[in-house]
Amino acid sequence: MSSGPETRNAVGLNAQAGLRCVVLDTETTGLDPATGDRVIEIAAIELVNLMPTGKTFHVLLDPEREVPEESTRVHGFTTEMLRGKPKFADVLEDLLGFLAQDPIVAHNAPFDFGFLDAELARIGHPPLDRARMVDSLALAKKRFPGLPNSLDALCRRFGIDNSMRTSHNALLDVKLLAQVYLELMGGRQPGLHLAASVMVPAIAMDGPRRERVSRPIVPTAEELAVHAEFLKKLKDPLWLQPPFVEAAE
Repeated sequence: MSSGPETRNAVGLNAQAGLRCVVLDTETTGLDPATGDRVIEIAAIELVNLMPTGKTFHVLLDPEREVPEESTRVHGFTTEMLRGKPKFADVLEDLLGFLAQDPIVAHNAPFDFGFLDAELARIGHPPLDRARMVDSLALAKKRFPGLPNSLDALCRRFGIDNSMRTSHNALLDVKLLAQVYLELMGGRQPGLHLAASVMVPAIAMDGPRRERVSRPIVPTAEELAVHAEFLKKLKDPLWLQPPFVEAAE
């Protein structure tokens, strides 16, 4: 992971009223766009004040190449399943419209940004602004150094149900990542400001105040005698030791 302006990564976003960001994930034909691997799925969901709004973007793409079997074992998509789907250029306008100019949260964000930038370069479009990149993996590593920080590991750590995740699926992954990201940024705390707006009415106490009269409990002579016999059975009680009593000369 690189440093500098690309690593807004390990800072995240503050919960501010009306703050919008997009959680994004991609699936690809392989691991390296420089060797010809392509994007085959893009999914994104909108968050406002770190909470999902219900607005989503999801598309399957024709990569215009074969999908290797080892990649199919990861995400389940075959060449035949993707043949005839839209090309990246066909969905670019809708994708950029959904992303707008807001921060983009992704797990191992440089991977997703790298693939999207490669697709953009193919059609002569400028790359995404890396200053918008928020890497949830970098956030997790900062919070849980030395621990596994995959999406599955974080779901288990935060008690998020990921039982439906039998293979990599971008749309399911962004929904899980939105929950993980909320926990990384402090859990459900962004909504606590709502509680502060709930006013609890004060209870008015009418009428004159009555002075409280002390009612000391005075033991009987018999109770004092029983207590004295009990104390004799204690060996070296603390209250008879310094500093509670003066030390014997």
